[in-house]
Amino acid sequence: MSESITIALSKGRILEETLPLLAEAGIEPVDDIEKTRKLVFPTTDERVRLLIIRATDVPTYVQYGGADLGVTGKDVLMEHGGAGLYEPLDLNIARCKLMTAGPKEGGAPQGRLRVATKFVDLARQHYASQGRQADIIKLYGAMELAPILGLADEIVDIVDTGNTLRANGLEPRELISYISTRLIANRASMKMKHRDIHPIIEKMGAAVAASA
Repeated sequence: MSESITIALSKGRILEETLPLLAEAGIEPVDDIEKTRKLVFPTTDERVRLLIIRATDVPTYVQYGGADLGVTGKDVLMEHGGAGLYEPLDLNIARCKLMTAGPKEGGAPQGRLRVATKFVDLARQHYASQGRQADIIKLYGAMELAPILGLADEIVDIVDTGNTLRANGLEPRELISYISTRLIANRASMKMKHRDIHPIIEKMGAAVAASA
C-alpha cells in the first residue's frame, strides 16, 4: 500500500525552478500557488502534498519529520547542518555563490573585522580558517547597508549577478562556496517509504540530467 508523501518547497526563485522538475515526476499542484495564501497544496498525484515555506525552515521540517522530502539551497543546508538528513540530488538550479563582500575603496581592514550576515556559522568558520578574528553581526536582509552605514567592514552573502553589490558601492571579495539547490530527505522516511520516495528522486534526477 502506498503511503502519503509530503514535500517541503522553498518560496521564491527556487520554487519557480523546482515546479517543472516535479512536473516531470508527475507531481503538480492542483491549485495555482501564486493566487492563494494557502501553505499546503494537494497535487495531481493523490499520494503527494506540497508545503510552501521559507527556505531556511525546509531542513527543520524534513529533519523532524514534518516533511519527507524538501528542496532548499546548499547555503541553507551548510548553515543548518545535516543531522537527520540525506541529500540524494543536486537539482542544479538557482546557482549562485556564497562570498564575502565589502566597499570598493580601501579593501578589507587589517586586524579584527566586523562582519554582517545571516550565515553566522559559515562566516565564523570562514574567518577562523584564515586565522582572522571577526565579530559576526546577524542580519536577515539588506546586508549591503551594513558597510555603508559603518555597521560592518564586510558582509557574507549570496551573490548572483553582483548587480546589487555594485549598486551599493560594494564588490565581491572571497569565494566561500558555490551554491545550488538540493533535494533532501528525512532519514526515517527514506527507509520506511522507500518504495514511494525512490521513484520521485529517480524521475527528478532524470529531469535534471535532461536539462543539463
